[in-house]
Amino acid sequence: MRGRTNNLTIGERVAWYRYRRGLSQEVLAGLIGRTADWLGKVENNRIELDRLSVIKSLAEVLDVPLGDLLGEPALLDWTSDSGTATVPALRAALMNYRALGPFNGGPDREPPSVAALKKDVGALWDAYQNSRFGYVTGRLPDLLHRAQAAADHHDGDDQDHARRLLGLTYQLAATQLTKLGESDLAWIAADRGLAAVRPTGDPLITGSLFRSVGHALHATGRYAEAVRLTEDAAGYLEPHLTHATPELLSVYGTLFLSGSMAAARANNAATTRTFLAAADHAADRLGADANHFWTAFGPTNVAIHRVATAAELGDLQVAIDLGPRVDTTGLPMERRVRHALEVARAYSSWNRLDDAQAALLDAEQMAPEQVRHHFLSRQLALTWIRRQRGKPSIELVGLAQRLKVLD
Repeated sequence: MRGRTNNLTIGERVAWYRYRRGLSQEVLAGLIGRTADWLGKVENNRIELDRLSVIKSLAEVLDVPLGDLLGEPALLDWTSDSGTATVPALRAALMNYRALGPFNGGPDREPPSVAALKKDVGALWDAYQNSRFGYVTGRLPDLLHRAQAAADHHDGDDQDHARRLLGLTYQLAATQLTKLGESDLAWIAADRGLAAVRPTGDPLITGSLFRSVGHALHATGRYAEAVRLTEDAAGYLEPHLTHATPELLSVYGTLFLSGSMAAARANNAATTRTFLAAADHAADRLGADANHFWTAFGPTNVAIHRVATAAELGDLQVAIDLGPRVDTTGLPMERRVRHALEVARAYSSWNRLDDAQAALLDAEQMAPEQVRHHFLSRQLALTWIRRQRGKPSIELVGLAQRLKVLD
């Protein structure tokens, strides 16, 4: 599918697959409890289709992956940051048979020291939070190779440290691949990470990896399972919270933020509120915004998720009232840009198109790779062009071309 429907909105993709399945608008709409008039407006871009719960329902009835309706994955551009070996090289690294069994040693260079590996893992996580997606993707294969070699080579405490770092590298791979729409690979990476850290019994790393499992579940539309994962993972961490470190509190709180998005996408407002309240309590215990373990966790991230979950639940009043007032300047770039996309969505839903376009252009200026690889930005830009009664503005056409949704 990659590239074949890049220039279609989500509604137009629904129509494309509906024709392929031989369904009328009346039949498809009825299967998801909607009217043919509603579906006609969706397919003709007169209604924005941006709630993942609704898109997931359509994907299930049409028997296609959620990513196919979202237009994911999108091809990662070659840049000076990424080089010319990107997702395929990362796929090959994840399918390295040495990770499956006791194949100690290898034909290559000496494994890195734990100290050197820790520095490299931290640097690549920092790059991810700066939204340098190509840079991270291009360097992850080598980091995975070196982290696996270190875990195989060292023994004793050094081996446990190396396994933790290997787990964090797999988590970064899962997180990055989710951003790129490569949900199946993300699942493999998250699973490998949990397997790597299991012998250490470390609740902090394990809890952090549960986030990546949740993200992989989100990416495939398995929202109810992601809610259950949140509950199970929280139960796993709770015995360790009596004297919790700031790192553990941050991981614990972020689990609930991820879970709140899953609950909202499952149309479960009560669980969404429960999870947000739990995250808010953890943020209060933490005391301020922080970035322990690359979580960007604190009161501001909780507020960001209040906006995002409100939008997913269709509560646009909350999203438009709260979204523009959240000050994200103290957070990592990835969080700031993700929130800006929610603000653009809220403005667009209220037909404040100038404000919506300005928000999206600002986000693109801050982190062009991240904006290009999110379905919301692509959907918004292409829908705005479709709705133009006259010739679209040069600025809007330029945005759509940079997002690769318009020739």
